Amino acid sequence: MLRDGNSVVTVDHDVQVLREADWLVEIGPGSGQGGGTVLATGTVADLGATPVSRIGGFLTGRERVRPRERAVEGEMFTYGRIRLSTRALHTVHPLKLEVPRGRLTAVTGVSGSGKTTLVLESLVPALRAKAANEQLPAHVRSVDPAGVGRVHLVDASPIGVNVRSTVATYTGVLDEVRRAYAATPEAKRLGYAAGDFSYNTGRLRCPTCDGTGQINLDVQFLPDVDIVCPQCGGHRYAPEAAQLCRSGGPPLPELLALTVGQALEQTADLKKVRTRLQALAGLGLGYLTLGEATPALSGAEVNRDQRDALFVFDEPTIGLHPLDVEVLLAVLQRLLAGGATVLVIEHDLDVIANADHVIDLGPGGGATGGRIVATGTPEHIAASPDSVTGRYLAPGPVRR
Repeated sequence: MLRDGNSVVTVDHDVQVLREADWLVEIGPGSGQGGGTVLATGTVADLGATPVSRIGGFLTGRERVRPRERAVEGEMFTYGRIRLSTRALHTVHPLKLEVPRGRLTAVTGVSGSGKTTLVLESLVPALRAKAANEQLPAHVRSVDPAGVGRVHLVDASPIGVNVRSTVATYTGVLDEVRRAYAATPEAKRLGYAAGDFSYNTGRLRCPTCDGTGQINLDVQFLPDVDIVCPQCGGHRYAPEAAQLCRSGGPPLPELLALTVGQALEQTADLKKVRTRLQALAGLGLGYLTLGEATPALSGAEVNRDQRDALFVFDEPTIGLHPLDVEVLLAVLQRLLAGGATVLVIEHDLDVIANADHVIDLGPGGGATGGRIVATGTPEHIAASPDSVTGRYLAPGPVRR
């Protein structure tokens, strides 16, 4: 494209791609309300020499994603092993797979090497069928779940399906907050109960938009248009709700407009709310507002006993900055600390280098792939002459 005289603009976080760019524009420094500023512009060397740059150090190699403490090789299968045996399917040959329980396993390989077929079309449905005492997929010979009874597939699918689903409702925070506002003296005097503070069905919801925060305009001869509700300004509530506050804090519509980090200060006295908001902040989601619609979000449980659970992440690093990859690794570590088994289908070299165990497919894609070419620690993969992935794996992530 460039040879033809075109200008090419790409939005990307992949350090290997960014290093090939002629010119970079970095925006930040944070996310959401913490971002929106041009931090630096210039070449790779320019950003590397700019103190405020959040990506410069990764471009020059001065910084690397912080490593997690990996399992000792001799203890890899201490908690057991999930076993799978398959017949040929698509371009994938008959395979025998072992996944260590309670560890972080990365399934790697070039595009088309069979990762999706092995994990999403074989392992996941086989384990779910076994748990439900149903027939295994036709191409699966056998599966031994080794005590795993729940399989969670975490991908880019939205967690909310409509405009009424928000961060506050999805986390259950709004239920606790509504009860707190209903317990205030003024709310009691006016006869408001917790249900009245619901923007879905309560008496305090905006009558113009019915609590959705937007209205639909039927424009003749053109597609319908959704606009911010002119009555509530997108806050979802009637004007009466703005008169009800708790302990000098903001009214509920204003609270929902705060970020998770800001709301923590206003809800410090509400234990359940505080705990859930702290969990979101710990996941790197402190920039989200409580009233933000959730169709663009995805997530997983991180705060319960997960010893019987397998979490499968399908390329979770797509669109992530290296600093976000650090947050992701911390989230995965929390799942592992709860006893979960975690498996990621991944191309990101930092995540692969931080895995306890790697299953590399290939050597190529399509008809030239579909085989397990190497398994073991990242170091084993790097030393394997048959692994394409191994050629690009550094000896290991370095500490900053």
